[in-house]
Amino acid sequence: MAGDPGAVRRAVRAALARLPDDVRAAPPLVGCSGGADSFALLFATHAERPDARAAVVDHGLQEGSAERSRELAAQLRERGITADVHPVVVEGAGGTEAAARRARYAALEAARPEPRSAVLLGHTLDDQAETVLLGLGRGSGPRSVAGMREWDAPWLRPLLAVRRADTRAACAARGLTPWEDPHNADPRFTRVRLRHEVLPLLEDVLAGGVAEALARTAGQLREDAAALDGWASRVRCAAERDGALDVAELAGIPAAVRRRVLRSWLRDHGTGPLTDAHLRAADDLVGAWRGQGGPRLPGGLDLVRERGRLELHIR
Repeated sequence: MAGDPGAVRRAVRAALARLPDDVRAAPPLVGCSGGADSFALLFATHAERPDARAAVVDHGLQEGSAERSRELAAQLRERGITADVHPVVVEGAGGTEAAARRARYAALEAARPEPRSAVLLGHTLDDQAETVLLGLGRGSGPRSVAGMREWDAPWLRPLLAVRRADTRAACAARGLTPWEDPHNADPRFTRVRLRHEVLPLLEDVLAGGVAEALARTAGQLREDAAALDGWASRVRCAAERDGALDVAELAGIPAAVRRRVLRSWLRDHGTGPLTDAHLRAADDLVGAWRGQGGPRLPGGLDLVRERGRLELHIR
């Protein structure tokens, strides 16, 4: 598939224009790995915003990564872009992919030149399609299937409607030689197999257009989720009293909205990560209550229904 080298710059210009005024006034930061997507994003951003800076995150997962990161930063400086290397330690739960993502995001957020600065990430339409497929395959619910948002402060993803072929074309037009991360071809990683095995098979079976269709589905679900979240916010305002929820205010509300109320309320009151089973058990205290006790929740908390209120008790 031939790419459009101008697509990246047009997408970046439009995304920057949509930022809130105070964010747009601050110097943007671009995460750059040296791959085609982040390379194209960085140079398009710098062309629009000469005050844009680059952050090169060294995950330390491959031999020679520190040297390669220093060389990349030096290459960017030679082209007039302020660039710094940020070494991180990849550790913690969830496997290498998840731990590396946490470390990378923390480093990028800390590297912002100003507290208001946006951090630009090079996720493309192809990445969005992979995210939607992962959410579907894992049964992660509509929030996951809705994929990534363009603006999710401080993260800005201008390229969610741009194909990888376009970023490669943009690099070629500038004479840039992107770095090919060996991890992007390692079948031990789920996303790699989705990219090289599952999506090509779906494209073949469904006669093309699958990535675009998945991205459209994500956009439609984000619109629906925004409407439901707005409704849930209004319901929570009416139902919350002294840190508890009034069951009468929640009764008669559709379960999809009610569970959103419960998720936000529970999260804000210190529970750990919640599963679908946790939320459904919590919702049963309103929609299917027969005097049963409430669920035990992460964070050492128990949810109970007492005197027409939902309350959290420390276990």
